[in-house]
Amino acid sequence: MKNIFQFLAKHKLAIFAAICCLVVQAYCDLALPTYTSDVLNVGLQQGGIADGVMDTVRADSLETLELFMTDADTQTVEQAYTQPNVSGVRTLRDDADRETLNNILRKPEATVYQMRSSDKTKGAPEQIKAAVAAGAMTKEQLISQMDEAFSKMGDMTDTFLTEIAVNYVSAEYQAQGIDLNQVRNAYLFAVGGKMLLMAVIMAIAAILVGLIASVTSSKVGRDLRTSIYEKVMQFTDAEMEKFSTASLITRSTNDIQQIQMVSVMLLRMVLYAPIVAIGGIIMVVKTGSSMGWTIVLAVVVMMACIGTLTGIAMPKFKIMQKLVDRLNLVSREMLTGIMPIRAFSREKHEEQRFDEANQNLFQTQLFTNRTMTFMLPVMMFVMNGISVLIVWVGGHNVDAGTMQVGDLTAFITYSMVIVMGFLMLTMISIMLPRAGVAADRIVEVLDTPISLHDPERTKDALLEQPKGYVTFQDVSFTYPDADEPALSHISFTAEPGKTTAIIGSTGCGKSTIVRLIPRFFDVTQGAVRIDGVDVREMSQNKLRSLMGYVPQKGVLFSGTIESNLKYGGENISDADMQQAADIAQATEFIDSKVDRYNSLISQGGTNVSGGQKQRLSIARAIAKHPKIYLFDDSFSALDYKTDLTLRKELSKQTADATVIIVAQRISTILHADNILVLDEGKLVGSGTHEELLASCETYQEIAKSQLSEAELAGVEKGGRA
Repeated sequence: MKNIFQFLAKHKLAIFAAICCLVVQAYCDLALPTYTSDVLNVGLQQGGIADGVMDTVRADSLETLELFMTDADTQTVEQAYTQPNVSGVRTLRDDADRETLNNILRKPEATVYQMRSSDKTKGAPEQIKAAVAAGAMTKEQLISQMDEAFSKMGDMTDTFLTEIAVNYVSAEYQAQGIDLNQVRNAYLFAVGGKMLLMAVIMAIAAILVGLIASVTSSKVGRDLRTSIYEKVMQFTDAEMEKFSTASLITRSTNDIQQIQMVSVMLLRMVLYAPIVAIGGIIMVVKTGSSMGWTIVLAVVVMMACIGTLTGIAMPKFKIMQKLVDRLNLVSREMLTGIMPIRAFSREKHEEQRFDEANQNLFQTQLFTNRTMTFMLPVMMFVMNGISVLIVWVGGHNVDAGTMQVGDLTAFITYSMVIVMGFLMLTMISIMLPRAGVAADRIVEVLDTPISLHDPERTKDALLEQPKGYVTFQDVSFTYPDADEPALSHISFTAEPGKTTAIIGSTGCGKSTIVRLIPRFFDVTQGAVRIDGVDVREMSQNKLRSLMGYVPQKGVLFSGTIESNLKYGGENISDADMQQAADIAQATEFIDSKVDRYNSLISQGGTNVSGGQKQRLSIARAIAKHPKIYLFDDSFSALDYKTDLTLRKELSKQTADATVIIVAQRISTILHADNILVLDEGKLVGSGTHEELLASCETYQEIAKSQLSEAELAGVEKGGRA
């Protein structure tokens, strides 16, 4: 999880904006139940009259109410209303404090309303008013009796006072000739309008959050793909051997997709869940209900379920990504090796391998899915159970008069909001473990140290006008984790205008020499120099810009013939491309195609033959006009005639360049200026073909295995053929 938050930390502004939108959305979401409660309690049950504060009141009615108020309260009320108009009606001032007035007016209103509602005490308010005026009774006595009467009601006092005060206000409005239906409808329209506005704002906030989350997660995925690509492009063979190709593909696609998906959920759900849950708890506390223990019970049960199920499924999530790697590996091997699979009739065997990898992944996913899907019905059971419990307890409170129906509805809604908050966290907990593993795997790639680095201060300036001398100075090299050195004490110099060939048995280190020159590896001992400059003191970009490298296995990229031949740089002209194709003997088959150089090359060059692929690879290196040509057994797929013609034309192009050729066939290197003979990583001979035939036993064995006695005799008598 830490790694996922680190990926998101780069987008602080977007996250801040998302949180702001979520707060707005949560505020609106939490306000709606309150408005619903007001519609039920005030709009329907109380006829649109919210409290005991009258917007307009008759002067004599206010005087009667003031009999049951202290002098201070009377003064507050008097200041809150205007002077009587011609009809004797006083109007509430705009700056009046309704909450203070409600607390003052409720008891007097309830007292007066009860007196007038009873046949026995119907005229009591007027009688009391006269008695106070005559001095037979004081206001303090009236207030004391009123407080004593209401104190006997206990918990029902607040609900009862509100209900009776509202009835008093309704009667007062009727006495003034005000239409109560209009009052009710006005209140319902006002509250309904607020609810509609809240719903619209909430929808806009949700849309904005979704947009921000989608854009941010896409940027996270884009940045991770870019970072992995740039990192892998810096990998040497040593780092590539640490990660399989299938694993790198999985990390670049499936793992990043998991992180993108979770990033959206984090911004939309995980951040929203605690905001709305905490807000719901605050609103529940505000209701003043004694049923808060039901919320605590629900949270405890849910957390226990989440902890249990996650603990069971977590180990499987860590295994799942490795099984995806395995499936991708088997699939990739089957697709790239389809020809040998068919040639050896191993289709059934490969099907079994794939089925085994597929079944292992299937069984693991099935286990985790079954475990985590069990969570949803458990959560729904808890939610519905809590709803039933709240209705049962709340019903008793409503019946006892300590809670109104609207308050019960709001409490149920807030309870479900809190439970839903935890339910959202539950749903995201299904994805988080797997995404956490994916993030760890990506960080593993990004944190892998690179074994080859450019020096802080390069000597590129010394090679502004390179000549192309390649010198191996007592070079030894051992591959990582290898027990024996691949090369031991190799020393030679390849000069411009000359061809240096390397030959030897399989595994003797020929290709290793060629790979050390462009610094695909660093030497273990000694130094490789270009024009006297150690390659380790040059930037890799400068070093490789001097070289045209053709690997053993010709690699073409999807695109066109032209895009492949101009792969060496944007400065390669059409003339350079066509000249390179002529030298590489590729013009004949290129011209036979309808689109010629615009002909498509499929992925991996599967729509051209091995020889054509090799010639295009050679042409790609020639078109670059490098100072150093490196051919790593690059003529093996060519027939003798094409090989001979190609080398003849190549010699004209490379008259002032250094050419190093690795070859298996002696016929390819007969005319080389210097032939290096390797045996088990050691240089056992060097010289021309004739010199080596006379002096090098290893070379003689190679020659006898490839050339007939007549060819050998012809060479010995006639010199170089």
